[in-house]
Amino acid sequence: MASQSGQTGTTGANSGGPRPTLTAEGLVHQVPDIDPQETQDWLESLDDLLDEKGKARARFVMLQLLARAREKQVGLPALRSSDYVNTIPPEAEPWFPGDEHVERRLRAYIRWNAAIMVSKANRKGLEVGGHIATYQSAASLYEVGFNHFFRGKDAPGGGDHVFIQGHASPGIYARAYLEGRLSSDQLDGFRQEVSRGPGRGLSSYPHPRLMPEFWEFPTVSMGLTGINSIYQARFNRYLANRGVKDTSDQRVWAFLGDGEMGEPESLGAIRVASREGLDNLTWVINCNLQQLDGPVVGNGKVVQELESYFLGAGWHVIKVLWGRDWDPLLAADASGALVNKMNTTPDGQFQTYLVEDGAYIRQNFFGGDPRLAKMVANFSDEQLKVLSRGGHDYRKVYSAFKAATEHVGQPTVILAQTVKGWTIDALEGKNATHQMKKLTSKDLKAFRDRLYLDIPDSKLEDPYNPPYFHPGNDSDEIAYLQERRRALGGYVPERRVKPTIVKLPGDEMYAPLMEPAGGAKVATTQAFVRLLRDLMRDKEIGQRIVPIAPDEFRTFGMDSMFPTAKIYNPHGQTYESVDRKLLLSWKEAKNGQLLHEGISEAGAMGSTIAAGSAYSMHGEPMIPVYIFYSMFGFQRTGDSIWAMADQMSRGFLIGATAGRTTLTGEGLQHADGHSPLLASTNPAVVHYDPAFAYEIGHIVKDGLRRMYGHEDPDHPEGENVIYYMTVYNEPVDQPGAPEGLDVDALLRGLYRFNTAPIDPAGKPRAQLLASGVGMAAALKAQKMLADEWGVAADVWSVTSWNELRRDAVETAKWNLNHPGEDKRYPHVTQMLHGAEGSVVAVSDYMRAVQDQIAPYVYQPWTSLGTDGFGFADTRAAARRFFEVDAESIVVATLESLGREGQYDAGAAKQAYDTYAVGDPTAVAGVAQEGAGA
Repeated sequence: MASQSGQTGTTGANSGGPRPTLTAEGLVHQVPDIDPQETQDWLESLDDLLDEKGKARARFVMLQLLARAREKQVGLPALRSSDYVNTIPPEAEPWFPGDEHVERRLRAYIRWNAAIMVSKANRKGLEVGGHIATYQSAASLYEVGFNHFFRGKDAPGGGDHVFIQGHASPGIYARAYLEGRLSSDQLDGFRQEVSRGPGRGLSSYPHPRLMPEFWEFPTVSMGLTGINSIYQARFNRYLANRGVKDTSDQRVWAFLGDGEMGEPESLGAIRVASREGLDNLTWVINCNLQQLDGPVVGNGKVVQELESYFLGAGWHVIKVLWGRDWDPLLAADASGALVNKMNTTPDGQFQTYLVEDGAYIRQNFFGGDPRLAKMVANFSDEQLKVLSRGGHDYRKVYSAFKAATEHVGQPTVILAQTVKGWTIDALEGKNATHQMKKLTSKDLKAFRDRLYLDIPDSKLEDPYNPPYFHPGNDSDEIAYLQERRRALGGYVPERRVKPTIVKLPGDEMYAPLMEPAGGAKVATTQAFVRLLRDLMRDKEIGQRIVPIAPDEFRTFGMDSMFPTAKIYNPHGQTYESVDRKLLLSWKEAKNGQLLHEGISEAGAMGSTIAAGSAYSMHGEPMIPVYIFYSMFGFQRTGDSIWAMADQMSRGFLIGATAGRTTLTGEGLQHADGHSPLLASTNPAVVHYDPAFAYEIGHIVKDGLRRMYGHEDPDHPEGENVIYYMTVYNEPVDQPGAPEGLDVDALLRGLYRFNTAPIDPAGKPRAQLLASGVGMAAALKAQKMLADEWGVAADVWSVTSWNELRRDAVETAKWNLNHPGEDKRYPHVTQMLHGAEGSVVAVSDYMRAVQDQIAPYVYQPWTSLGTDGFGFADTRAAARRFFEVDAESIVVATLESLGREGQYDAGAAKQAYDTYAVGDPTAVAGVAQEGAGA
């Protein structure tokens, strides 16, 4: 029978003509049927199956055929989702090797202690918050991992990397208490890191910087766990493929919440994991169906949604939805009625079943279909009430974890259905669970009974001081817990810092940048890339440098590295590059050094974080150099940079094409006039805005010393800082390092670049402070002031406005804490002490960047900056518009001197009119060398 309109079918029962072929995109082309009779036999077999066994059986058989076809790599498109049942059937579950009774007791103890810790932290007068319900939903997931899968640092191969879900931290602390790693006093110090004194408080979430020997990964900024775990797994492979370290026996585990998957970063890089075949990566998504204040998708099914995303992206998906008490019911479901009910019940209704009694479940879940009603006719209401979710069944979870570790060629995601607040009657499955921070005496007693703990009522009368539970170090449970961790290589999480000692290059590496450019104009971006290229050739640290860029290597002039360093690709290069005949052609290699992240600043930050923390994760110091459009750094991925600081990753962030007026052909969204301000908010970031190549040399040398050197007794393993340097694409004169350069002053943020001659006639004097491309305008203004207005101006190079302010704040803090002692003065105050005349400060950033140091400058202060949005035009027009060009500096200097009575008060107006400072059209037609990207 021919197919009807709008339906697919055969083109004729015995037709030998073309038959529609289904592809991932749909019916897109026709191919000839080389054996129409065989095809017809298959179709008739399906028809017979439908007639004799029905649609449910036919569906099952078809799914099995598709699964077998995928196993045989036939090349069929993946299904978007499967039935709402466990992926691994009971008959395929492996033997569970643990002691079920002991593990159940351990989970009870940890559940109790985790909840008590948070509840005690919210007693009257303290009330510091915390989260009880998240860990309760995920306890079985974590405990199966801790007892059977998560390998510690002493395991062969170096151990696993485990990203703990941020809100689950109380459960991890509670386990560490049983392990003897934390005391009850420390549990009492949850979220009280300062008031209880050093070492007695615990951070609210996983924060390595706050607990540097315990936590490895900061995970509570939702969304970052997903992308950072992917790039951690990828970087582990990068280390192995480049021969730095064998990471073949290390697995990355990441625990996320189903609500957390709504963050764009959570799913944003999942195709990277499948494309690179990261079978060393396992995600465990705790699908308790709740966000912070309500259901994730009440009218839908978030597990099915997630399954379709991951299947489409090429992941191996394992669903753990139902506990073992559902197995007999599913086995008896010959008609498929139960599976259909599971498939069609929305998440919001499943949440309602959690809080209702068994009679409600019988009527509303099983009561609508006589086949379902018959299936549970012999079940009591209490038995229906306790039918469990798969994420709480350690056998089901163990099966999924084991399958994930054995799967080859793809990353694995485990979708585990759980109940938020599980085992705490007052919290279980309720929308308000996230906001519930403490338990009443009645709640505590019910919780104790649910967990079968031997705690008398008398100990629970005061809800603000209930006891922790510990069975004793000589108990069977603690002996079992410790034995399992010994077998798996030690405690998890644990952070160790024992990096390989590296020898840093000496002065000869930086010598070329110290010399004048011989009259040629060179952009600071070019100068930095030249230094980077030389560093990559160094025999000691060259192979440890990890250049990273989001699809912009050529923009920054780094294509010269392609033929030698090559772009990293775990599969090598399987095609002929279109530019293969060119000298600087595109080259990919399995051992390539350059990490080309495509158009993904977030992905580039993931690689930067992984590389920058390799000194602690792997004991191998790696030096990430992430170069990017400065506008798309702190503004776009500031949260990732904050996580980088928390993880104590080190490395260089290079904000190239910096400034608001240097890239104006690109327009508003490319014009960075504020990244130094954003950088100043991160305590770990050391920002520099160099004007000259020799400054870059000294800054990079100092950065390597501070982050990777070992001679500093205060930081024998290096400092946990991040160097952010803004460089420009505008070619400028490169004078070479001045004789007698005060390098210490340069690194502290301010030094005198040159001094105007002293005039015995007493010319008025001024001080010009400039950074980056503002330096060229300041030097031109210096000459104009001398030649045209008889004003002697000194020029100062401000390599870091941020570091000057940081030094001033630290100085003020020292003075506050040392009353009665000699007062200290900030570096900027000391350097400008005795400098005559007004100060005019200029950069290619908004005035607030320079104004950071205004309170510490005693001379009359004026700042010029690029406040407002950028736009597309010439550099000259933009600088006139923002009033940061040489002419504007002259006017500002004359105005300040006039205001102070040191110069003719009318001179500023005269200069303003002469130079047409208020009219950017006066310079709009002037061609600028190097303008544009």
